[in-house]
Amino acid sequence: MLETLFLSFNELTGNIPVEIWNLSSLQLVYLGRNSFTGELPSTIFNISSLLDIDLVDNGISGNIPDVICTQSAKLQRLVLDTNRINGNIPSSLTHCRMLEALSLSFNEITGNIPGEIWNLSSLQEFYLDRNSFTGTIPPSIGNMSSLTSLGLGDNNIQGEIPIEMGLLSNLTFLNLRMNELNGEMPQSIFNLSRLETLSLIDNDLSGTIPFSINRGLPNLEGLYLGANRFSGRIPYSITNLSNITELDLSVNYFSGNIPITLGNMQNLEFLNFETNQLANDLSVNEQDFLTSLANCRYLKYLSISDNSITGLLPKSIGSGNLSTSLESFIALSCRISGTIPNEIGNLSNLIWLALGDNELNGIISPTLGKLKSLQRLDLSGNRLQGSIPNNFCNLRNMYEARLSGNRISGQLPTCIGNLLSLQELYLTNNAFSSSLPSSLWSNERIRILNFSNNFFNGSLPYETGNLKGLTVLDLSGNQFYGRIPSSFGQLESLNRLALSNNKLQGPIPDFFDKFKGLEYLDMSHNNLSGEIPKSLEMLAYLSNFNVSFNDLSGEIPNGGPFINFTTDSFRGNKGLCGASRFKFNACKPSKLKSSRKKKFIKYILPPIAFIIFASIIVILFLRYRPTPLLSPLSDLPLGLTHERVSYYELLRATNNLDEVNLIGRGSLGLVYKGIFSNGMTAAVKVFNLDVQGAIKSFDIECQILSSIRHINLVKVITSCSNLDFKALVMEYMPKGNLDQWLYSQNYFLDIAQRLGIMIDVASAIEYLHQDNSSPIVHCDLKPSNILLNEDMVARVGDFGIAKLLTNDRRMELTKTLGTIGYMAPEYGSEGLISTSVDVYSYGILLMETFTRKKPTDEMFLGQLTLRSWVFGSLPNGIAKIADVDLLNVDRENIRAKHEMLLTLIIELALECTADSPEERLNIKDVSIRLKKIKIGVQEQQNRGRLNE
Repeated sequence: MLETLFLSFNELTGNIPVEIWNLSSLQLVYLGRNSFTGELPSTIFNISSLLDIDLVDNGISGNIPDVICTQSAKLQRLVLDTNRINGNIPSSLTHCRMLEALSLSFNEITGNIPGEIWNLSSLQEFYLDRNSFTGTIPPSIGNMSSLTSLGLGDNNIQGEIPIEMGLLSNLTFLNLRMNELNGEMPQSIFNLSRLETLSLIDNDLSGTIPFSINRGLPNLEGLYLGANRFSGRIPYSITNLSNITELDLSVNYFSGNIPITLGNMQNLEFLNFETNQLANDLSVNEQDFLTSLANCRYLKYLSISDNSITGLLPKSIGSGNLSTSLESFIALSCRISGTIPNEIGNLSNLIWLALGDNELNGIISPTLGKLKSLQRLDLSGNRLQGSIPNNFCNLRNMYEARLSGNRISGQLPTCIGNLLSLQELYLTNNAFSSSLPSSLWSNERIRILNFSNNFFNGSLPYETGNLKGLTVLDLSGNQFYGRIPSSFGQLESLNRLALSNNKLQGPIPDFFDKFKGLEYLDMSHNNLSGEIPKSLEMLAYLSNFNVSFNDLSGEIPNGGPFINFTTDSFRGNKGLCGASRFKFNACKPSKLKSSRKKKFIKYILPPIAFIIFASIIVILFLRYRPTPLLSPLSDLPLGLTHERVSYYELLRATNNLDEVNLIGRGSLGLVYKGIFSNGMTAAVKVFNLDVQGAIKSFDIECQILSSIRHINLVKVITSCSNLDFKALVMEYMPKGNLDQWLYSQNYFLDIAQRLGIMIDVASAIEYLHQDNSSPIVHCDLKPSNILLNEDMVARVGDFGIAKLLTNDRRMELTKTLGTIGYMAPEYGSEGLISTSVDVYSYGILLMETFTRKKPTDEMFLGQLTLRSWVFGSLPNGIAKIADVDLLNVDRENIRAKHEMLLTLIIELALECTADSPEERLNIKDVSIRLKKIKIGVQEQQNRGRLNE
């Protein structure tokens, strides 16, 4: 009599044979780690002797049969993780009174967790992570007295954590991360003395960490409270948790001093305090909390960014255990001052050193050259001076170096070309004053060079053409002279070229049509002469073009991207002529042109007229035949031009999807920063296929993002797609998103910056609505979907629910809705889609950007909405609703002008959010009005500088 069936890890396929369930004596069934498909047969539960069923990691779909435990009442263990099971949990599961382990993680199960489940007092292990469960956790959870492990992470569970959870005295593992839990954290949780792991990351929980945490949780190994609203002080007693290995308190409101006894946690491997309101104890020397960490034998990751940490970096940072254990030290946007201690060169295994946006001075420590493992270095935004030491060239593994915004001078080391791993080098806003070393152009892996606003001189090197993979070359604001070399024509991967404010001469070369992906081209404020090459009309993605203040002549091209350019792109060139909209004199026709015109009218025009007439007939026929309003995006061909990246390459690039590389979270997946073997740094959006609609969202984003190109839209680079994994590889946005800049206390955007971002967004939406063969409606405009690149240029992302309309732009129904608070009335109530839906969302976004109030803020209850609150402030109450930081100026006249400009912006936002779609503005008109307001802001700022 067969009692145990073990067929795991055998690469079996097809449906599970029904004959298996005729083996009436079976007790243990192990079919995990295969590729079985089809539905879970109900006959499995007819075997009364069954004790253990393990079908983990297959492709089983359908619902859990509703007959579970009606016959197999002795069932003790049911493991169905990592399949495609959907539907709800059947109520019959509550009949499994002897069940000790239930694991349904990584599936597509929806609905509430049946209330009776919480009464299964024998249950010891209960895992429902990575599904789409809703509802709340009831107080009856306290009845699960045998529970040792509870995993409910990555769902949509709401409400408060019941105080009765503190009754689970046997609990060792608790994961509630990435839900919608709110309210105060019950203090009873901190008395679960057997608890080893507590993860509450990314909820809306508040409260404090009790001083007695070391006594209440003596066995704790991992504490994860990041991305919540916890506040108060970090109790010194937390350092008495001697078993803890990972501590994440990031992105909260913790205040007070960082405990100086962190070194007591000698098993600590991961410590993240970033984005809080923490400070160091000024009554002790330097940062003694850093000194104490030298006792931690295994510490690899340390982040204290975005806190108010002052004083000097202690010499002890390179001593003790840290010298061999530390791999990442991240202290961005603090207030650290003084020099970089030489002892930092003792961190022999350091991979990532980030000290940007502090108050460091002195020279770049020569001992940095000892960090042979270093891959990323960020010293930008400090007061460093002197030159780059020659032993900087010892950093052979470094792929990204950020030294911008300092006072570094002298010349680049001639050995810099030896850094063969280097891909991104940022030196902008320094005082370099030499020619560029020829060795720089020998590294073909370099992708980004930004040397703007220095005193570099000499002619542009011919060898620049060796860098075939270069995507960004910014040499603006220097003293380069001579001609633009013909070798630049070999840089066919360029999407940004900035040569403005130099002393360049000669004609604009006629090779720019080779740069098929070029989006940004600025050659203004030079001494260029000759005509603007007509071949530039071939650059389909060129959206920012400037040749102003040169000595150019001849006709301004009028096709391709030049349709969208204005006078600003050409002013200061007296010899130019062209179309009236450029506000230059019309070009005079030559005799040769006149002769050609006569021949055209006599010999060529008649056949062309016939062809046009025939074409009109065909177009009219096609236009007026019945067509669907919405084109199904799933039927569009993928337009990705890059080869798809492999799953294993994605894992390598993101260090196995390590949370250290996590840069964003969404309802459909996670976004990681990835560094690929070819040196490319990119954002990797991994879709959670357990969430309903994720696969469709992946298809939509592939199809839309790969078929459109605009400087203000996030670019998709490639994709990775197989049966169980889908991811998009997109350009990396180093400045995060608008939501971070609006609501993080360590960031600030002035009026001009906010206006520039909103103009960028309007430009992107205008392109989607009007510059495509079929209008695209984004459907989910909100701050978290507005990403910012290195230069604070905004790019719209997340096209997971976008819709493609037919050319008549009529409305159509959809069941997929956007984000609450940003949806137009007709979209939220009836699912009606049109381009005016985006205009409404844009209006709400505009209000939020200048008031710093979310439409979902708790103050907006009942009839009071963000729009009605804003509307009620006009015409004289703008100061009551505007972000206070925008009006925090000394001069009364400047404050009054700020209020006037803000009033114009808010009035425009109200016009965008009219209840009726027909009454809303066209996005092109919105863009024009914002640009006029921006001119007013710039004039005001210029007057302010003159007055100073």
